[in-house]
Amino acid sequence: MTEKEKMLAGMDYLAFDPELTQDRLRAKKLCHRFNQIAPDEKALQEQVLKEFLGTVSDVWIEPLFFCDYGYNIHLGENFYANHHCIILDGAKVTIGNNVLFGPNVTISTAGHPLDAVTRNTGLEFCKPITIGDNVWLGANVTVNPGVTIGDNAVIGAGSVVTRDIPANNVAVGAPCRVIKSVDDYVLICSDR
Repeated sequence: MTEKEKMLAGMDYLAFDPELTQDRLRAKKLCHRFNQIAPDEKALQEQVLKEFLGTVSDVWIEPLFFCDYGYNIHLGENFYANHHCIILDGAKVTIGNNVLFGPNVTISTAGHPLDAVTRNTGLEFCKPITIGDNVWLGANVTVNPGVTIGDNAVIGAGSVVTRDIPANNVAVGAPCRVIKSVDDYVLICSDR
């Protein structure tokens, strides 16, 4: 089994394997090309994204954008990412429809062993991340490996999401915790 096959299967793998290194280099070149396109050339930006992302249609990503591989990123309809979005996609990243990312959002499927001896061998792991429909991640949010964020959730600015967030909730903090239901907020606003 190759290191790439191990990575895609969710097993520990060596990230500096030549095939994976080449895949990352290709993605970095395409990110660089995307980031150099004039802001009024949206069709060209989308064309470049389609060259290396797994699923793309009707998206708007502000430069600068960075990812590890690209082919594990699957974006739903009407996706928007503000400036400086980073997606480390050693595992599958699935993002639903009508999702908004504030500036400096980091999505990281990648992690390293806690034990220094094992970590120094170069082994890494990746766990998939799923973000549902109608989700809003505020500025400077970090989503850690293996997390699922449910539909209609709102993640407050600066949060570090270390565990699943159920649908229809507002969550904030480091580590991120649910503080209220989106439905409660909608009820308050409808009384105005």
